[in-house]
Amino acid sequence: MSIKHDWITTPITTDLLRGALDLERTAHGVLPHRLPAWARAQCADGQLALVETQPSGVRLVFRTRATVIELDTLPTKRVYVGVPPRPDGVYDLLVDGRLAGQASVTGGNTLTIDMATGTAEHQPGPPGTLRFTGLPDGVKDIEIWLPHNETTELLALRTDAPVEPAPDRGRKVWLHHGSSISHGSDAASPTTTWPALAAAISGVDLINLGLGGSALLDPFTARTMRDTPADVISLKIGINLVNADLMRLRAFTPAVHGFLDTIREGHPTTPLLVVSPILCPIHEETPGPSAPDFTTLSTGQLRFRATGDPAERASGKLTLTVIRDELARIVAQRAAEDPNLHHLDGRDLYGAVDFAELPLPDGLHPDAATHRRIGERFAKLAFTGDGPFTNRSA
Repeated sequence: MSIKHDWITTPITTDLLRGALDLERTAHGVLPHRLPAWARAQCADGQLALVETQPSGVRLVFRTRATVIELDTLPTKRVYVGVPPRPDGVYDLLVDGRLAGQASVTGGNTLTIDMATGTAEHQPGPPGTLRFTGLPDGVKDIEIWLPHNETTELLALRTDAPVEPAPDRGRKVWLHHGSSISHGSDAASPTTTWPALAAAISGVDLINLGLGGSALLDPFTARTMRDTPADVISLKIGINLVNADLMRLRAFTPAVHGFLDTIREGHPTTPLLVVSPILCPIHEETPGPSAPDFTTLSTGQLRFRATGDPAERASGKLTLTVIRDELARIVAQRAAEDPNLHHLDGRDLYGAVDFAELPLPDGLHPDAATHRRIGERFAKLAFTGDGPFTNRSA
């Protein structure tokens, strides 16, 4: 027997969203963006357009007495030709900061990507509804974390009791930028990407500008970070510049300086941590670009390989080793006049010993267990003791 509820529909507005920098009104509802409209207008790259709408770190946050919550969404699901289907995106429900439920939405739009030809086809589909029931009675703070790897239009929020914006808890805001690893890659759910885990452990509010394939020192990303209020900031730089084979060392060094200069225009004394790449054996000494290894598809798994020539390092091609050395040098040079600028070797988050135990399944991206390890280590190294993000350092 179904139970009838007196539903209250609450408009989804910016005061109910955390982690998004823009909210676009669409024909169906609203679409959270992780880059503002002016920044999106400066780059026509389809990869960036896709990943910045995948709401990693974006969550609905509100206070309510409701015991039942429904959310209508229109997801866009990726399908790769020749690759086993990806699971539906996961929504994590937190009640007073604790995981209380998970759900997925079937249906939705489909984006079919052919990596062999570089083409993509969009097929429209129906919206779906996720439902959380049996929530504890009484006033509580609710967070619904949207799927980190699935573009998600928000259509309607329904509850059986009124909703109001959650009060500001006065927590530090951590602004982070990085690659698909920071975006969440193969994490199990949106609250278990390594930045989300580190934020939860450290008691800070996350704004995640991890942009899969798009941590490319773009000036509009630096300006976005410059203009976004934050108490602590981190940049994870390297792997995308190698696997995209985007620039040479001659361009890399001034681009890093320029990126840091721009952030400092808006955050002159904010603790700023530059993180070099985690270990990735295919690109430690071999330049990019990366390419899918289609020979592995017969086993049901996609892997990546490095297609550059190690000898090309002499002409300025970037490898992870080159980038780590140069980032350490740049930060040491600038830190003489910028005591709030810090450096972390990414291999302290995931190095050779970790790779032996938890190898990267596709050659590039960490799995769920590795996300947890990286998140726990980052929280310890950045937010505790003498870490750059402790109150003592700020």
